[in-house]
Amino acid sequence: MNLMSIKNQNDLQALVSRQFIFPSVHTSSASAIWSEPNEKPENLSLSDLRERMESTPALLCHAPSIARKIKKDHVVGYDILELFAFVYPTTFTLPTLHGVATALELKTNYINSPLCLLNVIAKKLISEIILDIDKVDDAHAIAKNMSTAGWLWGPIILEVLETTYVINKSNGLAIWKQLPNWSESPATSPAGEVAVEPNDARQRLNKILGEHAEPRPTQADYASAASSMFLPYELPNTPNLVLAEAGTGTGKTLGYIAPASLWTEQNNATVWISTYTRNLQKQIDQELDHLFPDPNIKKKKVVIRKGRENYLCLLNMEEAVGRFTTLNKRDSVALGLLARWAAETRDGDFGGDFPSWLVDLVGSTNTTSLSDRRGECIFSSCSHYSKCYIEHSTRKAQRASLVIANHSLVMIQASLSDDKNQLPTHYIFDEGHHLFEAADIAFGNNLSGREAANLRRWILGAESSRMINNVRSRGLRQRISDLIYDDDIIAKNSLEEILAIAQILPAPGWMERIKSIKPKGPIEKFLKALREQVYTHNTSQSNFYSIESYIHPIAENVDKTGKELIVALEKLACSILKLQNQLELRLDEDAYKLEIETRIRIETIYRGLKQRGEIIISGWIDMLKSIYSETPDNYVDWFAVERIEGEDFDTGMFRRWVDPTLPFAEKMSAHAHGILVTSATLTGRSGNNEEDWHFAEQRTGAIHFPKPAIRSRVASPFDYTKQTKVIIINDINRNDPAQVAASLRELFISANGGSLGLFTSIARLREVYKRISLPLEKAGLPLYAQHVDALNVASLVDIFRAESDACLLGTDAVRDGIDVPGTSLRLLAFDRVPWPRPTILHKTRRSKFGGSIYDDTQARLRLSQAYGRLIRGQNDRGIFVILDSALPSRLLGAFPEGVNIERTGLVDAIENVSNFLSN
Repeated sequence: MNLMSIKNQNDLQALVSRQFIFPSVHTSSASAIWSEPNEKPENLSLSDLRERMESTPALLCHAPSIARKIKKDHVVGYDILELFAFVYPTTFTLPTLHGVATALELKTNYINSPLCLLNVIAKKLISEIILDIDKVDDAHAIAKNMSTAGWLWGPIILEVLETTYVINKSNGLAIWKQLPNWSESPATSPAGEVAVEPNDARQRLNKILGEHAEPRPTQADYASAASSMFLPYELPNTPNLVLAEAGTGTGKTLGYIAPASLWTEQNNATVWISTYTRNLQKQIDQELDHLFPDPNIKKKKVVIRKGRENYLCLLNMEEAVGRFTTLNKRDSVALGLLARWAAETRDGDFGGDFPSWLVDLVGSTNTTSLSDRRGECIFSSCSHYSKCYIEHSTRKAQRASLVIANHSLVMIQASLSDDKNQLPTHYIFDEGHHLFEAADIAFGNNLSGREAANLRRWILGAESSRMINNVRSRGLRQRISDLIYDDDIIAKNSLEEILAIAQILPAPGWMERIKSIKPKGPIEKFLKALREQVYTHNTSQSNFYSIESYIHPIAENVDKTGKELIVALEKLACSILKLQNQLELRLDEDAYKLEIETRIRIETIYRGLKQRGEIIISGWIDMLKSIYSETPDNYVDWFAVERIEGEDFDTGMFRRWVDPTLPFAEKMSAHAHGILVTSATLTGRSGNNEEDWHFAEQRTGAIHFPKPAIRSRVASPFDYTKQTKVIIINDINRNDPAQVAASLRELFISANGGSLGLFTSIARLREVYKRISLPLEKAGLPLYAQHVDALNVASLVDIFRAESDACLLGTDAVRDGIDVPGTSLRLLAFDRVPWPRPTILHKTRRSKFGGSIYDDTQARLRLSQAYGRLIRGQNDRGIFVILDSALPSRLLGAFPEGVNIERTGLVDAIENVSNFLSN
């Protein structure tokens, strides 16, 4: 690659400027601005814009948002976000005009028009393709493929690159050819058992913070308490367990990193730090810069470990690239931008440096869906095995000091591992108040159409003609046939039986068939009967949300088809077990001669068969049998039709543990030596200390561990009595969308933005958005909303965090994932008391865990967790508003003692907000 002659900067700008001969567009809530090249901008209605964009592609930012405003499925245009993703594929930016400008370090104060800013950004990005981009040959080849597929930016990029560089041949979309190989490392020695003394933990914390850090006594106390998880392991299956509640602002992350890092050094071992949200994983990763300021050392010592479904699968990508010429334009653009990212990503993690907003632009089919979502990995048989992001991450984690993971991965590993000696011995569960929810998912079982269809695909592979030749899609026969000896008749026959019986599982199109009179096979017939029973018992319910019914009284068709399904599943489980046993026999008898790659393949298929036969299918059989007797006391069963946005998503029979922390405690006790469970909201906040701790022990599963938990609580350093106020508005009708919308509008304006509205209903959220978006826009306050804007939750929160005067509407997903320090969040409003939804599962748990006390505790904790988002620093101020006069006084323990709580009318509330925040 040689840079051709560009005489000066003017020549470069002239080259770039020649490319921009198309219009530009920017939209607001109810109108748009359109500008043709070298002409004055004109104002358009959204309906006029719809007509204009059908024939004329324009320069724009975030096409899906514009498409939603003009009520089209998609719009064609020169999206600067696509261009940014091509030029800087792993660089963070907000998916907004000013977000991209900030990422490019543009000074925007001199630009008085969004249309001007659009053009400045586009020209800068094209310029930086020339000046900054690495691997020009590969970028050129990718752009050429995308241009051929119809990508609007393609011809512009090609002309600029070809005018500037001598282009050589490259691998283009086949980025896997340039990735480095990972290598095996020698096995590590067993971990030591040297304890961490509390005083040593304090000293390590001081060292991490540095001598100039502000003293934080509660953080040191917390670090001292956390060190108890590293006490010597005295009895088998009896880990040291610490429950540590640390008020917001304590600095608990570095508080537990201090003793954990000390223990890893003293014992040549690894500590796993588990979270519930991705957001906290990123925060912990950033905090670890204090411990490892040298990025090269940190890269070796710290690994973020996630489930296989979070990483790009190179084999899936290769197969997608092989279909490139058959893809539509949107999928081709997606694959090209994915190739740019895959060539530069740190670790192939879609939750890491991958731009989450890109899925909103180009879809998931040829981006995040190219991960290993169905357990179909062929491991060492894969031509990319030595370059695999997942395998690389797994091996790095084996050598790391600190591994950042998530609750789900930790629980699944503990459940499926055959060798407990290969599992970590020490765990820190941050966001410990979510352990119950995580365990509920990890240890549940779904006999549903989607789950059964996934099992069919795992066994039979893809059955459509378009996918039949893909390596990943060939099913069990192709993955295992070369591992079965010619004279192993039992294994051969078992395999054929499995393939034949698997035809009972739902084939593509099952959802439509169970709605009609043409279901195929016993599972589809059972699902059809089940669906009819659910609808029979839910004639008056809204069509928007999921619906459910009790198992009994059982409908006649459910009774009949359920018995037929039990017989069919028992045959499938029996055949799987026979094949599983033959593989286990070969691993034993041929141990002396099996090559390591072959052994890994056999072990992988063996584990896959065991998981599906002994856990999934056997679980389904047990569930079905309970239809004809009684559900065991530890479980809850029900039928449901699950919906997303009013559309049927899944249908099936569902089983959950009444207390899912019971299997969690059982699995963790079997191998863990030390566990810390920590959160700002572990205890129940009822005002009774012992009852509150009992709730924490129940909610985290501590009551099921053999050894009593060590309790620790440190208070928040924040002065909530001065920094916050709670207002309960008592003169509006919470069931009237007009009154709720008017209240939020005036409250948001009085706070001058920086406001978050939380809803317990998506329908109410959307209704409020429609009523307040235009007034807030006229007041100069941007409004964003989950389930309205064409943006994922992570992107919405990022935008809200960056724009200090923005407002955001959301549901529980926003409450759990938001962390907004500073002034960007200064008002938080709940539309009503967040009581738990009265589902069949909740009703069962309610009767088990204390009736109305259980409901109160759930609502109190949700209020407390939301309130805790308001104050993240010593200088923050915030107001918490509830638009529900029915909030009972017994829930006010959700807020810190001494906080000013007022029940007042809307007019006084508006004045209070304005006065409090202005002071």
